[in-house]
Amino acid sequence: MPDAATERALPVAPPTTVRTASGSRKLSWDVLRVGFVLLVILYHSTFIGPLVYHDILPKNLVFPHQVGASLLLVLSAYFVAATVRRGGARRGGTARWWWGKIARLLPAFFVATINAWLFLRYLAPDGWYYPGKRDLVANLLMLWHWDASWGFVDGSYWTIPVQLLAFCLAAVMWRSPLGRGVGLRVVIWAALLVPALQWHHLATRAPGSYYAMVVDGAGIFRWHLFVAGVAVWMWSTGRLRRWHFVAIEVVALAEHALQTSIVDPTTGWSTDWTAVALIALGVLAMTAAAAGPDWDRWIPPVGRRAITWLAGISYGVFLTHQTVGYVVMRRAQQLGVGPTLQTVLMVLTGVLAGWLLTRVVERPGHRWLMRWWDRVPARYGRVAVEAAVPVATPDRSQATRS
Repeated sequence: MPDAATERALPVAPPTTVRTASGSRKLSWDVLRVGFVLLVILYHSTFIGPLVYHDILPKNLVFPHQVGASLLLVLSAYFVAATVRRGGARRGGTARWWWGKIARLLPAFFVATINAWLFLRYLAPDGWYYPGKRDLVANLLMLWHWDASWGFVDGSYWTIPVQLLAFCLAAVMWRSPLGRGVGLRVVIWAALLVPALQWHHLATRAPGSYYAMVVDGAGIFRWHLFVAGVAVWMWSTGRLRRWHFVAIEVVALAEHALQTSIVDPTTGWSTDWTAVALIALGVLAMTAAAAGPDWDRWIPPVGRRAITWLAGISYGVFLTHQTVGYVVMRRAQQLGVGPTLQTVLMVLTGVLAGWLLTRVVERPGHRWLMRWWDRVPARYGRVAVEAAVPVATPDRSQATRS
């Protein structure tokens, strides 16, 4: 279970565009997404960077709260719930929806992993983590939770397999009774209560134990955030009563306080209540965005274009801002750049590198993989279904004579 020193940014595939009743793009979600991404970068640049690499100068302004990644997971869960339903409305739609998520997530991840490995191996200062070829293979295969000897080339990437697991579970659940009605409510409460019941056992086990690796790999300490996002969607679409929605969110926030707490033998129990309060505010903002009017009325046209553009490259920013940004900050420091300007440089590095990754890899890769799906699996899947289901032919013996 990650503590304040090891929390990483959550790379999340960009949400499907949400439109208002008039057909225009709803800006509220882009505002939230950009704000949450900025919180992640500020957390890494001002707090985690100097904490992990002691030769990076401490920052004048520090944001030490694990907030942005958690809120992005809530946001992602909301859009998973909203889009899997639309994707599964036609034959083969759920499989195509699932493949679309994979096609969005993995190509950019593979390229960004190689890029982070190259930065650490050839551009990082002496004394920093020096990854070998074995580490590169392990990171590309996402093996870090299953063997403690594997090192991260970028700390953000631990959440990728958790996100992939969420996509797979959503697709399977939607095609089963667990995707709606009583079954879905049972799953929601189980996802809240099971992690709470095992928390003490996990907290007292050695980090390298098999139990800890399985629970860590399944992301059990973040299930409550998926639940919080799904509950917002259910309430905003009339699928959940208000009292039930409030109860779920209160328990989810309590679960977040529990799962992110640290129990030290010498100092005792420690909980970042500021982070918990900010998570609560973020969930309230998402609820307002889901059920209320679009926020574009309060933002000028120039701001709308900038926010929409930044939201569109946010996944690329996630994948490139941390390791690359740390190296940029440290090298800039050698040239005499001060702490505050280093933070600015890390933000700009994430935006520029994220835009490049989105433009060159993520979007073209997604388009190519979706075209491949429509040409091969979707086409031959329809042929197999049609072959398995006999076509009814008229019974000529019963036909009416003219």
